[in-house]
Amino acid sequence: MNKVRSIKQIARHDGLPNFRNIGTLLRILLISNGLALLQAISLASAWMDIWLRMMQIATLLTPVLLASLLLLWVLQPWINGLSYRRGVPAVTALVMVLTLSIYYFGGELYRPLYGGDRYFDVVRYGLFSAIVCGILLLYFRLRSKVLSRALHDARLQVLRARIRPHFLFNTINAVLGIVRAQPKQAETALEDMADLFRMAMSDAQDLVPLGREIQLSKQYMALEQLRMGERLHVDWQIQDIPDDVLIPPLLLQPLLENAVYHGIELLPQGGSIRIVLSRSGDELHLKVENPCAVRNENPHRGNRLALRNIRERLDLLFDVEARYQVESGDDFYRVEIIFPYVPSVKE
Repeated sequence: MNKVRSIKQIARHDGLPNFRNIGTLLRILLISNGLALLQAISLASAWMDIWLRMMQIATLLTPVLLASLLLLWVLQPWINGLSYRRGVPAVTALVMVLTLSIYYFGGELYRPLYGGDRYFDVVRYGLFSAIVCGILLLYFRLRSKVLSRALHDARLQVLRARIRPHFLFNTINAVLGIVRAQPKQAETALEDMADLFRMAMSDAQDLVPLGREIQLSKQYMALEQLRMGERLHVDWQIQDIPDDVLIPPLLLQPLLENAVYHGIELLPQGGSIRIVLSRSGDELHLKVENPCAVRNENPHRGNRLALRNIRERLDLLFDVEARYQVESGDDFYRVEIIFPYVPSVKE
């Protein structure tokens, strides 16, 4: 049985970072080298001495960082099963062991040439590794709390933007227009509208099956086709992607709504919206393209709002592993979103 997976299984909200996320790795590298630079500045006695101190620190920091990130990347499935209270000491212990092992096997490269206390250096490097690891884990915990609140706010913002009063009124008027002549079609339209609003206002998971998002989008397009008739056509192109692949909710429908309101509706002859879903390796590509009237110099505010909402949610969920592109010409508008391919969890 397929199970909807939350993004919590990818980027844990309790603060344990995902060491297989590119954004997490980049932040660890930047923060660690930033702390090393601060240490070099504190130890230096002149401007030129900062560079020498930094090189000395980097001889141990670089192999420790690379070995730690590689080990944590391999152990990520095991880390996912740990609670935060167990995960923090486990990760810290792993980093300390790696640091001391590299120091030990590094020979004279790391040991003091002036005959200093070797055991003092062991304790010092062990403490440094624990302190840096603790700072990084604390940073990711605080960041996860901030993003959890931001994700909640982004959800509310996108829902407010999506539930347009004129869409509701236009749909009801369209249903009233056919309720006597085509009662069956009117009943179906009301059911689609109820399902659409129920799914939009539900307490959504961070990730939902692709099939559910497509169903929601098709129900929305059916309501718009009831209103616009033959002026609106939809071309679905789904290329060998299973319905249980997981994507962020309310990702496709806002793009379709933009394509209708800022594209097809402004054209007297109407047009066709093309939706392409494809997979490239570990990435899922989503493309929505529609014709549009001759564009003004100022873009539609609705376009900016929808794209900003989507961009915020993708940044919160996937960090730098998600990206989007917008192309517009005199008579077309195209949005392409690329984000990680997340298969469903089988029970």
